[in-house]
Amino acid sequence: MIRTSCCANDRTDDVALSADETTLGGKTDFASSVDLPRIESAVREILIAIGEDPDRPGLLDTPRRVASAYEELFGGIGVSPATHLARQFEQDGEDPVIVTDIAFTSMCEHHLLPFSGVAHIAYQPQHGRVVGLSKLARTVEILARRPQQQERLTRQIRLEIEKHLDPAGVLVMVEATHSCMQIRGVKARGASMKTRSAGGRWERDNATRREIQAMMART
Repeated sequence: MIRTSCCANDRTDDVALSADETTLGGKTDFASSVDLPRIESAVREILIAIGEDPDRPGLLDTPRRVASAYEELFGGIGVSPATHLARQFEQDGEDPVIVTDIAFTSMCEHHLLPFSGVAHIAYQPQHGRVVGLSKLARTVEILARRPQQQERLTRQIRLEIEKHLDPAGVLVMVEATHSCMQIRGVKARGASMKTRSAGGRWERDNATRREIQAMMART
């Protein structure tokens, strides 16, 4: 679910995402360069290495299934959000635009286990240019579908928005739970991680940044 709060004129046509826009890992969205046979071979070797029989009935199709899943989960590698963020339109005013609860799933680069959560994005337009809200969701999805660290993902989202929109201020907050922490090691079930990255005037203006963060929490 994506919730929005826009102090400029609302554009409901960009708020309601279509099914193909919310499912961004499909082959129609990302041009795949994944070597599927190589993944299948590697998965088969992993099954042998852990003491399993890859030829038993329950595992016969597992290498193929894993390869197909990896093609989707890592579909953001080599893909730039520029295609989406470049599609801007004119908008009067410089009031903040806030988009919350952009759901994503990424893969922790340390253990190749998933972490899932939501991203909240706020920016203050300038130059009379804004971007459709669905394009912010696509930016999150592209950057998430790579081996990632949550801290880096948060920063990359901010940097892409700064690069293509040149907003007066931008704030990105990400909240996620990490299976690499919950199902192994300390097994800290229920623990979540929160990261934040601020840029432009909001990096220096503590009062406004706190106000924007409070608005994110209320929407």
